[in-house]
Amino acid sequence: MSTAADQMMDQYRARTPRSRELAADAQETFPAGITHDARLFQPYPIYIERASGSRKWDVDGNEYVDFVGGHGALLFGHAHPEITAAIASQVSHGSHYGACHELELRWAQAVQRLMPACELVRFTGSGTEATLLALRLARAFSEKPRVLRFNTHFHGWHDHVAFGVKSRHDGSASAGVLPELAENVVMCPPGDLHRVEQLLATDDGIAAVLVEPTGATFGQVPLPPGYINGLRELTTRHGVLLIMDEVVTGFRCSPHGAQGIFGVTPDLTTLAKVLAGGLPGGALGGRREIMALLDPDECRRLGREKILHHGTFNANPVSATAGLQALEMVEQTDACERASGFGARLRAELSRAIDDAGLNWSVYGGYSGFHIFTNPTDLPITSDDLNAGRVDYPTIKSAAASPAAAAMRLGLLIQGVDIFGWPGGVASSVHTDDDLAKTVAAFRQTLINVK
Repeated sequence: MSTAADQMMDQYRARTPRSRELAADAQETFPAGITHDARLFQPYPIYIERASGSRKWDVDGNEYVDFVGGHGALLFGHAHPEITAAIASQVSHGSHYGACHELELRWAQAVQRLMPACELVRFTGSGTEATLLALRLARAFSEKPRVLRFNTHFHGWHDHVAFGVKSRHDGSASAGVLPELAENVVMCPPGDLHRVEQLLATDDGIAAVLVEPTGATFGQVPLPPGYINGLRELTTRHGVLLIMDEVVTGFRCSPHGAQGIFGVTPDLTTLAKVLAGGLPGGALGGRREIMALLDPDECRRLGREKILHHGTFNANPVSATAGLQALEMVEQTDACERASGFGARLRAELSRAIDDAGLNWSVYGGYSGFHIFTNPTDLPITSDDLNAGRVDYPTIKSAAASPAAAAMRLGLLIQGVDIFGWPGGVASSVHTDDDLAKTVAAFRQTLINVK
């Protein structure tokens, strides 16, 4: 006799035969058959053929309400007409000049207007590159070797941040990372300001603190209210740089990022995703005297060694024109507010569905994000507890790895809704009332199947 899980798998396979064929071919081409770890999915991932607005369609013709949103890059949804027109126009003029161009200047000036903490800006190819450059500059500027990071906070995949996210929370080096490098990264539990104060007071070799300002995974592991403000006070008191990783939150929480919401001025800010309008691109911005270490004339004047930074596709004209168009729309419209408003409505409706199903689960989050806590051990935890940062990261992350979490994404795919596997997602400024109704109906049906 087949179980509900078996039936869901059968439904998924019946809906996606062409995706299954492509996934089988991919096993012979890519490690694990994928090009990004987040796309690992059982029995196999969907293959998308096209996308527009808040929807996307797979190779089998199935339509999905999309809450993956280009891994959070698509504040304006897929193929926004103004952004695609700007890209098409620029492509006809060239994709790579190998030289300076006005678009990169206008793009950086838009960043400076929206985030005054970015006194100077240097573009990179990705968010990973932005955090790597931030750490290099912080260590060079402070002449100190170590950086303090928080367990589960994600800052890309370079060696300085390749552990302490999903595993190795003790700070030990993961495979391929030099132990000597890991020894100069101090791991700290998220949300514990007292522990941060202890570490900064007893280790004068810490150059910087690196943090996701809304908590790990866009608030899946939320930080308590006032935490970032407290972190700013502590780092200032101990002469340590504060690096806010706004790759996800930048131009999404608000036009001025999370730092604008919290009223905190970091020393360095890393950016990507919304920054480049859905195309590849990242940036580092920060205090003039820190960023000056990239300037050979300033370094000669200061008697300092210039920090090396290249990047074939830094501020390429196509990414620059998409990014400039996106930031102008962020600046001139209520896109951030609309995305956050939809997120709040969605969280409320999903919470109501959970209550109606009689499950001790929670939907929580902030701004345009939502997270589903499946509570596999039936703990007395509410969405208020989660949002307030009163639930520790092992509890939250273990729930994300539960069978119910995996079944939730599978069930929603069958019903025509795509979310991240943690499980949760991000809303855009173009999600509609129809998207809300379809998503809630799909969620209710999936709860029945999973329950």
